[in-house]
Amino acid sequence: MNQMTLSLSLATLAFMMTVIWGMPLLRILRHFKIGKIIRVEEPDHHAVKMGVPTMGGVMFIAPVLLLTLLLNAAQLTGVPGIGRSILLPLVVMVAFAVLGAVDDWEGIRGPRRGEGMRSRTKFLIQVVLALGTAWALRYLLQVPELYLPGYPGQIELGVFYVPIAAFVIVSMANAMNFTDGLDGLAGLIAATAFVAYGGIALAQGQIYVARFCFVMVGALFGFLWFNVHPAMLIMGDTGSQALGAVLTVVALMTGHWALLPIIAIIPFSEMVSVVIQILYFRATKGRRFFKMAPLHLHFELLGWSETQVVQRFWLIGLLGAMIGVGLALV
Repeated sequence: MNQMTLSLSLATLAFMMTVIWGMPLLRILRHFKIGKIIRVEEPDHHAVKMGVPTMGGVMFIAPVLLLTLLLNAAQLTGVPGIGRSILLPLVVMVAFAVLGAVDDWEGIRGPRRGEGMRSRTKFLIQVVLALGTAWALRYLLQVPELYLPGYPGQIELGVFYVPIAAFVIVSMANAMNFTDGLDGLAGLIAATAFVAYGGIALAQGQIYVARFCFVMVGALFGFLWFNVHPAMLIMGDTGSQALGAVLTVVALMTGHWALLPIIAIIPFSEMVSVVIQILYFRATKGRRFFKMAPLHLHFELLGWSETQVVQRFWLIGLLGAMIGVGLALV
């Protein structure tokens, strides 16, 4: 069985595992009334999402965790599996998922109901996790530091690698969090980006990274079975922070993390729109550059329907992923 066939088989298995346990998870979330709380400043039609089960990131995280651990156990017996290097992105995914789950729970049942964890506290924890991850990437896994399209060989960043890599991890974790606001949007965008980096990893001969990427894609497709419009559940910070962080780790493992703004163009744009909105608001003492940030809310207020925003953003994301893969193979 060639590597692509095996990777696609793992994706299919992850999809089936996610769909199978999706309904029991939905019943659990509904039983404990773990539902989304809508901010009052969001567009009026978002009110229909009030009470929709959240923390749905568990739906795709659990199958990826289980399948990866089983494949690593098989690896120890001599059966080709996932490879121990994938334990780092797995740990990162779980760590950021736990942080996101605490944030979700604080926003649902905690003293800061409707708001979640304090931004400063969450940011500090993200930085600590990211610094530890960046250190492990450079000194334990010794991943390639940076590849640029058309540039021969690897670019050495030296002591600057760890802080730069940590910055990228934190940025993308929050960027994916900003993207998670419409039914199916974050899941579609993340799955597309993982396909792109899975293809890049296969071209590099990093078969374990590629397999992990396709396992993520299969699990995300299973999640989207329940998350497409009208969504039966929402991934919440539990899923979005984990997705952004682990996608960045995969990108760093390939050395082509400079292509993230292209391959993950939608999360990158969502994050930039928030930064622009904040800076413009402060500079002009109350005026807004966008009707609302993140960017998808701006287009909704321009009159686009939720499905139009999701479909068009996904088309842009797909185009960005194709361009990114092309540049990586130059």
